Amino acid sequence: MDPVIIVGAGPVGLTLALALARQDVPSVVLDEGPGKDEPRPARTVVLREDSAALMERLTGVALDGVGCHWAGWRSLRRKQVMREVSFDDAPQAAPLHIAQHVLTGLLREAAAHESLVKIAVDSRLDTVEQEKSGVTAHTRGPKGTWWRGSYLVGCDGPRSTVRKLQDIRFPGRTAVERHAVAALRTELPWEGEALLHRMPSWRTSGPSAGEVTGRPLPDGVWRLDWLLPPGKDLVTPELLLARIRETLAGWSDGPTPSYDLLDTGVHTVHHRLARRWRVGRVFLAGDAAHLLGALGTQGLDEGLRDADNLAWKLALAWHHGPHEALLDSYQAERRGVVAARLRAADQALPLLRGGGGLRAYVPGSARGHDALLADGHLGRGALGAPGAYADSPLAPRHLEAEVAVDTVPGAPVADVRVTAEDGSFVRLRDRLGRGTLLVVLIAPGTGVWERKHWVTAGVMPRLAAAVTALPHPAELLVAESYPGAAAHSVLLVRPDGHLVTALSGVRPADLYAAAEATLGGPARAEAEAGAGAGSR
Repeated sequence: MDPVIIVGAGPVGLTLALALARQDVPSVVLDEGPGKDEPRPARTVVLREDSAALMERLTGVALDGVGCHWAGWRSLRRKQVMREVSFDDAPQAAPLHIAQHVLTGLLREAAAHESLVKIAVDSRLDTVEQEKSGVTAHTRGPKGTWWRGSYLVGCDGPRSTVRKLQDIRFPGRTAVERHAVAALRTELPWEGEALLHRMPSWRTSGPSAGEVTGRPLPDGVWRLDWLLPPGKDLVTPELLLARIRETLAGWSDGPTPSYDLLDTGVHTVHHRLARRWRVGRVFLAGDAAHLLGALGTQGLDEGLRDADNLAWKLALAWHHGPHEALLDSYQAERRGVVAARLRAADQALPLLRGGGGLRAYVPGSARGHDALLADGHLGRGALGAPGAYADSPLAPRHLEAEVAVDTVPGAPVADVRVTAEDGSFVRLRDRLGRGTLLVVLIAPGTGVWERKHWVTAGVMPRLAAAVTALPHPAELLVAESYPGAAAHSVLLVRPDGHLVTALSGVRPADLYAAAEATLGGPARAEAEAGAGAGSR
């Protein structure tokens, strides 16, 4: 079968290629550039806990050495500390801050050693043709040629050629926020902590009047962002240098400390959402499908979630034939989550950026104001928490044995320690992304016994038989505990780490029904083919 064609060799496109390779699906990545990325220290990304874990699984590199997990977070208003968060007790739960060119380099290095990934440099897409059996793409440039693929995914950024060739509208708002940005090496009083300083005491007119954000990187480097006033006023080098000196002096309560300026820029945030994310065998992901980023939200983090969601569905269709309901669920799930995030940000913007702020609406609400902004930066609440696919078309219905745990169905599972089938102890997230379903039995006490003593005891034989009978390959894991789960609960987890359901005990019929729903329902090739034709 033909490989998947991926247009765009940024973090999202490379992530998708590597995720497909882990599930034995070949891909061709069309890179319009020369295959190298210009170092830009001021262009950075913040990854939530599970997105950082995904990057580590795909690259095989621990990101602590190349990125910075924040030691804490603080919000300041004038001279008052409004909110403090420490990650000392759970450092891996801290957001990870990393330069985008560093992350892309790690993904490129991993792709270069993956035989199932081919990267075609200097390949600019100009034509896409699709029919029932596949997709044909043409690239121009020194190595212009025709490419044949099973599916095509546009990961080619805000000005996506794929989106334009498929005539997909991209409505939204332009220049929702603008920030002046600087990356510099210096010492600040909050080592390793990120901070948001609103209405600083040295307030003057200009970019630093309302809000300054400081986020640490390795080797004493910081990225500073100053919220710019509405409009298109030019940010001159002199103005930016004045803001740097003013901010560093204000934070140090004295003269400006020494610093080494590494990079500068202006970051403009747009909010847009593509009308469709799938047209037949063509899909959109990342900035080609959505733009967001106001109030601390992170667009690339959402793009990586797109790739993770789409990879296992494409892999299943690639290996086993059309699964139209499953492929359609990509748009339903991911577009729904991003749309909710955009709505939350758009609703909060008038409150947080309006002339009176929240004080104009709720007296004494400055703390709520800062808490809402912190949610966006820390990946919490409506602005920042990972989306749950509660209304997914893949959600099973009417399971008699379903019980509640602390993770709601459709949300990412907690990363607990589990015992694998070979008796080894691993983290649950380590088993994700292989294309298999995960069945997790909660069995307190098993961790102190050798596997041979409990694998044939109690409910295990019956559960193992039920797992073997599922309509898709599944791995049986055992956990000592899971948040909110009673003993002998059974969790069904999707390949991308989202909870399908939790069942009370071993219920083979319910487990089978839940697995079947997760795959898009009963596989009826003719019916699926007809549904797919309608979606084109």
